[in-house]
Amino acid sequence: MTATGRGPASGPPLPVVLAGARGHGRWHVENIRRLQEKGVVTLAGICELTPLTEDEFGGELPQQSADFGALLDSTGARAAVICTPIPTHTDLALTAAARGVHLLLEKPPAPSYAEFRRMADGVAAAGVACQIGFQSLGSHAVPAIRELVAEGAVGRVVGIGGAGAWVRPEAYFRRAPWAGRRRLDGVDVVDGALTNPLAHAVATALALAGSTRAEDVAGIETELLRANDIESDDTSCVRVTTARGGSVTVAATLCAERADEPYVMVHGTSGRITFWYKQDRVLLQRAGRGPEETRYGRTDLLENLAAHLTDGTPLLVTPDRTGAFMQVVEAIREAPDPAPLPDGAWHRVPGEERRVVPGIDSLVAAAADTLSLYSELGAPWALPAHHLPKEVSTR
Repeated sequence: MTATGRGPASGPPLPVVLAGARGHGRWHVENIRRLQEKGVVTLAGICELTPLTEDEFGGELPQQSADFGALLDSTGARAAVICTPIPTHTDLALTAAARGVHLLLEKPPAPSYAEFRRMADGVAAAGVACQIGFQSLGSHAVPAIRELVAEGAVGRVVGIGGAGAWVRPEAYFRRAPWAGRRRLDGVDVVDGALTNPLAHAVATALALAGSTRAEDVAGIETELLRANDIESDDTSCVRVTTARGGSVTVAATLCAERADEPYVMVHGTSGRITFWYKQDRVLLQRAGRGPEETRYGRTDLLENLAAHLTDGTPLLVTPDRTGAFMQVVEAIREAPDPAPLPDGAWHRVPGEERRVVPGIDSLVAAAADTLSLYSELGAPWALPAHHLPKEVSTR
């Protein structure tokens, strides 16, 4: 069974500037091309410190400049997609907001809660629309799961689990100066498994828990570790206690034995719902009935932003709806630096130049299944669960 979405927004194409067209920015280039063919947007300019070549871009280039503000002025852009290093997000967002330019801002929106508030408050004061790039929250599965929960399909919810077991080579942490860093030149970066590559698992779990705003978080426990020779965590878990008393536990690694699809799981007293968020696939398992699998459609977040500006369609991922995620980022930022795993706890894969933590795949799944931290599951290398729940302030 598949759900379908609404059509594209009507009206003239929205002129867009893309800041950051390399790396993950290439995905945005292709997405903008797709929406351009539908008449939703037009690519008015690209901001890169080193200009793209036509071969690199794959066609005729729009206007380019390393000066983001000047490019917004010269192109007359109405919206900007910001896909630049994490520490640059707030200043670039405020540069656009000061010009009345609306935003799609990549995740994580900022490297600290203070920078997030500076961005969100500045954007709100400027009166521009801002969408945060958690694409999984555009999945039609999210409201469908919420409806199943509200109907009591799995009984009373007892917690939300999340699991992400990914494979990344050592070169992944050398792809950019900020990769694998907690700080760079004295500035917060807070790259890491839970805050960047598998951030969607955290944000989606919080969304299914109905706890997306900063004030929805009461406490946070973290266990941050690393097998790679980096500053940030590559094997970590977090447990969030919500203001309503619920529990959200997410485990992640970039050192898996085998790459797997990340997922979020709703645990109920009479069943469970598993959501593979990259695939928009949902499995409902409940007492007394056979399993039911559903694939859903997805609303693209840039298309949603264009529709919002054209006809007032509500934005799917406003900054306020990522406040709880940013509380997790802040807890990770304030936590002790990730502990290096002992040499015997990991090994290199011959010919692949990547590090693997044996047994981590099953530990990640067990954490999501039991809402437990690694140390509680008896991982011999895990830190004791001494990171007591951190009281969270939303001031």
